Amino acid sequence: MKRKREVIEKLSGIINIVIMLSKIFPKSFYLFLLKFTRHHDNYIAMFIRYICLKNIAKNCGENVAVFSGVYLHRVHQLELGDNVSIHPMCYINASGGIKIGNDVSIAHGTTILSEEHKFSSIELNIRDQGCELKQTVIDNNVWIGAGCRILAGCKINSGSIVAAGAVVKNEVRKNVIVGGVPAKIIKERK
Repeated sequence: MKRKREVIEKLSGIINIVIMLSKIFPKSFYLFLLKFTRHHDNYIAMFIRYICLKNIAKNCGENVAVFSGVYLHRVHQLELGDNVSIHPMCYINASGGIKIGNDVSIAHGTTILSEEHKFSSIELNIRDQGCELKQTVIDNNVWIGAGCRILAGCKINSGSIVAAGAVVKNEVRKNVIVGGVPAKIIKERK
């Protein structure tokens, strides 16, 4: 059986023509289509989501797979590199900007945020204090395990692994495995 990447490379000419032709429709059409296909679980729907991201994301690389049940908010602030996979039931809010590098795998049930509530004033209700936007960056060659929470303003450096269920609230060093709540280094990758 051929690997998906080999099939995509073989069809790259057709894919590029479809992407070029798709530029004629407005971004609002692709936002609608992205929401409409959210819960469809087949390769055609995945290809449609890819075309949508190519047209509305700040940047979308080659071979990006967004599986069913993924909620993408403020897509115009989302940057995706090449060979990125976002598995089912993920929630990504790019209000403050999210950069995801090349060769990144995001397992199911993961949340990635780029904004957080302000709460410094005791006189105001927390919900009335607004939000602060913070860019979140995931470098190249990163694996994010199932059910992780990547909070606003985090940076996960290249070659790192975030263990399932971890909550990342700070910078993750290069080539380490982190886990826990809050995420701490479990082991170095050598």
